[in-house]
Amino acid sequence: MKDLFIKTKRQEYWLEQLASISEPIKAEAKEVDEQSRFPFEAHKLLLQIGYPKLTLPKEYGGEGLSVYDMVLVQETLASYDENASLSLGWTLGVVGELYEKKLWTEDLLSLFAQEINNGAIINRAVSEVATGSPTRGGRPGTNAVSVEEGWLLNGRKIFTTASPVLDYFLTSAWIEEKNKIGFFLIHKDVQGLSIEENWEMSAMRGTSSHDLVLKDVIVPKSHLVELPSHPSGGKINGWILHIPATYLGIAQAARDYALHFANHHQPNSLNAPISTLPNVQQLLGDIELMLHQARFVLYGVAEAYDDPARRELITNEMAVAKHTVTNLAIEIVDKAMRVVGAKSLQLTNPLQRYYRNVRAGLHNPPMDDMTIIKLANAAIEQQKSDEINDKTIENKGK
Repeated sequence: MKDLFIKTKRQEYWLEQLASISEPIKAEAKEVDEQSRFPFEAHKLLLQIGYPKLTLPKEYGGEGLSVYDMVLVQETLASYDENASLSLGWTLGVVGELYEKKLWTEDLLSLFAQEINNGAIINRAVSEVATGSPTRGGRPGTNAVSVEEGWLLNGRKIFTTASPVLDYFLTSAWIEEKNKIGFFLIHKDVQGLSIEENWEMSAMRGTSSHDLVLKDVIVPKSHLVELPSHPSGGKINGWILHIPATYLGIAQAARDYALHFANHHQPNSLNAPISTLPNVQQLLGDIELMLHQARFVLYGVAEAYDDPARRELITNEMAVAKHTVTNLAIEIVDKAMRVVGAKSLQLTNPLQRYYRNVRAGLHNPPMDDMTIIKLANAAIEQQKSDEINDKTIENKGK
C-alpha cells in the first residue's frame, strides 16, 4: 500500500538505497535493543549513502529532499530499525528547518553545509528535568553569560538523542542580560562538554538519549545562532513529521510480522493457516484500515506543507498528524500482537520490542493533550469569528 505514496524516481532511488543496506540494519536492531546501545553499524551504513545531507538544499550541496520525501524514507528506515530512524531523523529535521527558514546567517549556513556534506550529525538539546518538554514554554536552567572569550555556558540537558554520534549540539540556554532564550552551536570536542550515559529506558533504548553536561563551556560570540521570539520556535515546522514517520514505520513492521505469521502458522487443530479464521481476518483488516488512515493523514499533511500556497493555511495539522499516526501505530502493534498471541511476548520476538518502542511516540512533541487543547481553542475562536462576520454582513444588508 505504501507504493501508492511513491511519486517520483528520486523517491524510488532513495528507497532503493535504503533497501540495499536493510539486512545488516535489521540484523543489528535486535542486538541494539537487548544491549541498550546505539546502532553504530546502521549509522555507519547511513553515512555511506549520504543520509545526513538528505534534507540539505541542493544549492548547499545536499540532496534537497522535501518534507514528503523525508517522511517516506524515515518510515522505511523505521521499518528496519526504529532506533536508527528516530536518531538520524532529528538531524534531517533540524537541517531541513535551519535551511528552509534561514534561521542562521547566510555565512554560517554555507559554512555549516560543508560539515553536513561531510557527514556531520546535529540535534537540538533543549529538554531539562525541571522544564520537561520545551514546547510547554519552560525557561531552561542552562544559562549563558557573556565573557571576554565569548559565551560561558553551564547546565544539563536530558533526552539528548543520538548523543554518542552527535558532532554538534544546538543547545538552548537562558541569557539573563538579554532576558530571553538563545540557541548556541556547540561542537562535541569543546572543553567542558561531556555525556553522562544514563539512558535507562524500556523503550527506544538504542537512541542513547543520554544527558548532555556543560561545565564552564566557552563558545565564540558568533555561536549564539538563534534568538527565537517564542520558546518553541513559534512558526509552523513541517520537518517535525520525521517523528510520526518513525512510529508509522514501527506499525508497518508489526503488520508485516503478523501477516506473515498468520499465513504460515497452522495449529494441528486446523486444516489451514490461521489467516483463514474470521477473528484473525478481523484483526488483520483493522490493521490495514488503520495503516491507510495513518498514511493518508501523514502524507497528506506533508504534501500540503511542501506546497507554499497551502502551507499558508496550515495551523494545527502537524500536531494532528503526529497525534493520529502515533496513536494508530500503538493500536496496530497491539492488534498485531493479538494475531500472534502469547508468542508475541517472547523476548526473541520483535513484536515485544515494537510494543515498547511505539509507545515512546506519546512522549515526543507535540504531546497529545496540547494538540487537543489547541484544536479546541482554535474551534472556539473560529466560531466566535464566524459569528462576528455574520453579524457584520447582516448589518451591512440593512
